[in-house]
Amino acid sequence: MKDPGSVFNSSANRRSFLRKGTFAAGAATCGAALLGDGLLALSKAPEEKSGRLTPGDAAILRFLAAAETLETDLWQQYNELGGIQDGELPGGSGSAAYTAALQVLDSDMPQYIHDNTEDEMTHFTFINAYLASKAADTANLDQFRTLPSSKATGAQQIGRLTNLMQLTVDTSWWTRYRSRTKNPDFGDMFDQAVPGLNAGQFPGIPRDDGDLTPPDHLQAIANTAGFHFAFIEQGGTSLYPSLAQRVTHREVLRILLSIGPTETQHFQTWQDKAGNAPPLTDPTNGLVFPNLNAPPFGGEDFQTSLIMPEPTVFLSRKFPVCSIIRPTETKGAARGAAKALTANGLFIGQSPQFFELLLDLASDADRARRDVDE
Repeated sequence: MKDPGSVFNSSANRRSFLRKGTFAAGAATCGAALLGDGLLALSKAPEEKSGRLTPGDAAILRFLAAAETLETDLWQQYNELGGIQDGELPGGSGSAAYTAALQVLDSDMPQYIHDNTEDEMTHFTFINAYLASKAADTANLDQFRTLPSSKATGAQQIGRLTNLMQLTVDTSWWTRYRSRTKNPDFGDMFDQAVPGLNAGQFPGIPRDDGDLTPPDHLQAIANTAGFHFAFIEQGGTSLYPSLAQRVTHREVLRILLSIGPTETQHFQTWQDKAGNAPPLTDPTNGLVFPNLNAPPFGGEDFQTSLIMPEPTVFLSRKFPVCSIIRPTETKGAARGAAKALTANGLFIGQSPQFFELLLDLASDADRARRDVDE
């Protein structure tokens, strides 16, 4: 895999992709029904053509559209095997055994997965439509839909943007939202709730029907999905308020302030469900899901019934603690999100060009500065 850090400021690379059609108006394949065919393809670089948006606002919206496209792709895979199959979303046919394992975490998991998938799809299609309405370039990652699907019964056999079969899940979000003395915006570090998930590569969906047994192996896959759901959504929870601090136009700010809280609703839901993951050891690979309420864990930093942000330090340690979203530091927010998704293993198998484009988009968003409003 190409070192992502080598392409952070590669505007020339982005322009090359633009000329080749990496950006186009119109939704990615899975969301086309929500947008229709009314958008016009554009090919100039963002700083050269941003319509009535400032270049910075266009760059932020374009990065968010790309991020939401990636989220839609991964959620669609979860929905095909573990969500409700209906006409509202592009469907698989479901996996009864995997769905049952997810329902150990909550009986309503299929509905929640379905609705989260639909939400992300509407986010990227709306943002792209808004960009196009301002004559600004939009985010289209379709040429990178090259990763394989799960071979398990129930999954569509189509090209994917994301890989859910080799996940490395950072579970420090668990203790970060329970700590009363630390905040990542101050550089503080946090313990992993499930250390094993952050130390290997594990499937969040069955890779094939062989993963449906033995029972503890399948349950470990469902547990991995449960913690991965919350990992993904806590990222969006922080990303929107972080980037909102850099936008200029009030309407763009309204978009970020309206979409961002839905990501927070997702995170709180999944944080609650992850707490129901049964303690077990996967007999096929040794992955351990601990009892978080018992030694050597236990205490408020690991308590499973805490799903609202505990008060913690904010802005300065001289102020009283406050219940907040964290992190919300704006510096490097988009690149931080891109790095976290990459470290998660979501893009294992993607081309160097994909990483160049993703991190170039993130760099453009992070360079945005708030101008005087209209």
